[in-house]
Amino acid sequence: MIDTASIFSIATPIEFEDTALKVFNFQFENNSVYRSFCDLLYKHPSDVKTISDIPFLPIEFFKSRKVINKNFKAETVFTSSGTTGSVTSKHYVSILKIYQDSYTKGFSEFYGNIEDYVVLALLPSYLEREGSSLIYMVNDLIAQSKSPKSGFYLNNLSDLKNKLVQLDKSGAKVLLIGVSFALLDLIEQHTFHLKNTIVMETGGMKGRRKELIRSELHNILKKGFGVKTIHSEYGMTELLSQAYSNGDGIFNCPPWMKVLTRDTEDPLTLLDSGKAGGINIIDLANVNSCSFIATQDLGRVYDDNSFEVIGRFDHSDIRGCNLMVL
Repeated sequence: MIDTASIFSIATPIEFEDTALKVFNFQFENNSVYRSFCDLLYKHPSDVKTISDIPFLPIEFFKSRKVINKNFKAETVFTSSGTTGSVTSKHYVSILKIYQDSYTKGFSEFYGNIEDYVVLALLPSYLEREGSSLIYMVNDLIAQSKSPKSGFYLNNLSDLKNKLVQLDKSGAKVLLIGVSFALLDLIEQHTFHLKNTIVMETGGMKGRRKELIRSELHNILKKGFGVKTIHSEYGMTELLSQAYSNGDGIFNCPPWMKVLTRDTEDPLTLLDSGKAGGINIIDLANVNSCSFIATQDLGRVYDDNSFEVIGRFDHSDIRGCNLMVL
């Protein structure tokens, strides 16, 4: 067993690498899907001395396999949105408290105490289905804010507009978190000049609008909301942690999460910082599923470990969470 408290107390790169190697060994022994994948690559714990030696499981396995450590039962199953007729990913989560600790501590890491905010959520496409990890997180953050003014909005955009204007004028710290197409719907109907509100997009047009590159989307949103920057959340069904950007699409991870890039022609080769490639993610909060995931996103990691998402692999499914197609 891995002590999850040690995961969320990571403070240095050395502690991260040490914990990551322990998690790798634990998952190699206890996760049959990951073990089989490592065996196919002839990767045994005796071969894995550093993070760069760890195999990353293609994210597609979450669509076709039950990725969970043995001796654990799923407390809940999060599912991806997908498109009509497509196969959705399923993340079997054995201990919900690990997810709760991850997003609560992660939010605090970047934004401070959630109780300082009024949280307004505009996530219609997620509210309209079951199994969304994003809805679970935001619903709990709304509860943790302890503000009676926090809440979800579906199609009642006029009500949201009135609430936003009222709260912003009152000087309240507001977090408006929304899926991209819904935020665009809002500013097409109403114009804002917000001073005390963080506008955070979770990406994705969900087939409702034409995909935009992030810079174009952010420029439209900045003008419509009257704000200087647009924040972003980078997460997905297969992860229990999130990265955040406070502007310009440059994301930072909490201490228990790390992004690497791989060669698009040789997926087992990791790239140096600054070079564009496939995004690999280490999410140690995924301790009871798989912490080492090769995504279908393309990105670039910088020397300070921040990263940006620059697109998707061709022919990969459109993802609801933070997809910005080149």
